[in-house]
Amino acid sequence: MKFYHTFALSTILCLGVMGTASAAKPTTHISVVDFATCIQQSKYGKREQQGFEGLKQQMHSILDDTEKQLNAVVTKLQDTDYLDSLSPEAEQELQSKFRALQEELGRYQNHYYQILQQANMRMIHSMAGYINRASEEVAKKKQIPMVLNKEAAFYYDSSLDITGQVVDRMDKDYEIADKEGRLPPTTQTMMPNPKQMLQQGSHE
Repeated sequence: MKFYHTFALSTILCLGVMGTASAAKPTTHISVVDFATCIQQSKYGKREQQGFEGLKQQMHSILDDTEKQLNAVVTKLQDTDYLDSLSPEAEQELQSKFRALQEELGRYQNHYYQILQQANMRMIHSMAGYINRASEEVAKKKQIPMVLNKEAAFYYDSSLDITGQVVDRMDKDYEIADKEGRLPPTTQTMMPNPKQMLQQGSHE
């Protein structure tokens, strides 16, 4: 009888341990990082985004200036009194200016999005370097052998997400680089002058 009670107690204890083990979350060797969030929330990403917006504003300014010049010529061409005051040569010159500005604006508009896409790809490539480096540092510290981009996963448990830690690591790297004067130029500042890019694109 004593043996029976001892065996029963041992069985209960074993079942209890097994139940605890099954209730615990499974261990994993993989973590995930949200690439987009790293760009949106990190100091490196915000700096790059600010540079990208600056480039867009410069290009908008060029397009607006060209459009204003074109509208000014159109206004003159529609003013019969003004046209009557011009010599035939001057009117012909005005017509030529109108056509040139119209073609120039059309070329600028056609290449506007192409140039922005190029700038965006450069930004993504630059940010990938920062995110990769920070992910590696976090992974080594936490002994995680593999970190995946969130976009590569169909599903993952939220406990596997280390995006916040990666952003924190990126920000620390940024602060150190900023303090030491080692911050690289943004991808937008390394690109040619916006008007030069538009002019080059229009002649391709």
